[in-house]
Amino acid sequence: MSTTSSPSGPDFASGVSSGELADGTMLAGHVGDEPVLLVRQGDEYFAIGANCTHYGGPLSEGLMDGETVRCPWHHACFSLRTGEALHAPALSPVACWAVERHGNKIVVQNRKELPARAGRGAQRGQAEKIVIIGGGAAGFAAAEMLRRENWQGQLVMLSSDDAPPVDRPNLSKDYLAGSAPDDWIPLRPQSFYGEHHIELRLNTDAASIAVRERQVVLADGERIGFDRLLLATGAEPVRIPLPGATDDNFFVLRSFQDCRAIIARAATAKRAVVLGASFIGLEVAASLRTRGIEVHVVAPERRPMERVLGSAMGDFVRALHEEHGVTFHLEDVAIAIDGGQVHLKSGGALSADFIVAGVGVRPRTQLAEQAGISVDHGVLVDEYLETDAPGIFAAGDIARWPDLHSGERIRVEHWVVAERQGQVAALNMLGSRKKFDAVPFFWSQHYDVPINYVGHAEQWDRIDLDGDIASRDCILRYRRNGKLLAAASIFRDRESLSEELAMEHFRSR
Repeated sequence: MSTTSSPSGPDFASGVSSGELADGTMLAGHVGDEPVLLVRQGDEYFAIGANCTHYGGPLSEGLMDGETVRCPWHHACFSLRTGEALHAPALSPVACWAVERHGNKIVVQNRKELPARAGRGAQRGQAEKIVIIGGGAAGFAAAEMLRRENWQGQLVMLSSDDAPPVDRPNLSKDYLAGSAPDDWIPLRPQSFYGEHHIELRLNTDAASIAVRERQVVLADGERIGFDRLLLATGAEPVRIPLPGATDDNFFVLRSFQDCRAIIARAATAKRAVVLGASFIGLEVAASLRTRGIEVHVVAPERRPMERVLGSAMGDFVRALHEEHGVTFHLEDVAIAIDGGQVHLKSGGALSADFIVAGVGVRPRTQLAEQAGISVDHGVLVDEYLETDAPGIFAAGDIARWPDLHSGERIRVEHWVVAERQGQVAALNMLGSRKKFDAVPFFWSQHYDVPINYVGHAEQWDRIDLDGDIASRDCILRYRRNGKLLAAASIFRDRESLSEELAMEHFRSR
């Protein structure tokens, strides 16, 4: 996850000449054993921790924008003045250091404390109790932000999972591949919830919402009152009704429990079939190949990921997986499992010790529908992520919001989007009236090749390619009627950040 190493560059505690740092530039160095990033903005100098608190990305290779710096890997954003993590996926601040000028020498020696926030209550009537339904990205990010804002009310988080919130993207990547330890997976240790007075209730299902009574009704009949409610129920994997599928041979991947079950099965397996050539499906394929398992991918499309990335990138992704030994069976589907044989619609059969389905997810909108909240291909929310039931908000995979860039309502199933929506919803539950205007972002990892994607393009009429896809050095820009909608890149991290920033500035006009 993290690639931090021994500090390099100048020793800022001994000082560096101001001439070494031009206006608007960054310099990586260290104070003692701690890597530090020194930044100049006009006549001001800032010093913060040099590595992103998400996966340890080098901030010196990122992008500055005013008094912020963005991580090149997964687009987290930090304040240069305070070190605070402003944009997910980073949730923890970087260290912040005091900078002193001694003539022409810039010296960094002492850490600064992140200033405490004043306590908040909701401006439209004090919110004494907030309930969050969902233990995924949006739910956790909302809970963390509420406590980061020093809101002191009662906070209840209801999760149907058996584990505290986890770093779900890692479940199909490093953790499934066997290269990430267990302690990388929880977003926060178990002690975090008690220390921050978050009542986390696992294995808990919400059965209904009594909107008028302001209560959540649990499956066992218990009623929990609320002043504000966040629906962050996420999505569930599409489960194919495949004849012959059993709990021993057929898996989906969504939860930590799902991932552990696949790992346990993979320990004694030699061959696996992955159904679906989606991002999740192919990340699973890559992880299983890393474990030395023979992998066959069965999918109905002509080329993987073409719907999202286009034909050229789809061909590249297929070739990349084939280089690593994956066998594709495209324009085909599985119709039954008979013992160790997966029967295909084309008439063939594949031997497999187990099957993993990665054919998409469905938003969990049932609670909202039953409560009379407007639903149309997702829970409808306004620009503040509030539903048409006052005081009830929605965030994450279920939320369908008015996108300021496209002018259309969209719903996006991305981890970073869910986290950022959870953060905005938390602020708005406290009365901030902050519009959700973040540019969607996701990343996918296939062996040693990362694909970063910013924006949202359901349809396009032109793709502009800069660089060479086969050489793994490119950025593709997706346009409709000349307007830039999205950009996908491989090892063009700063350009990906620049495109994100340009889209943000367009939205703010």
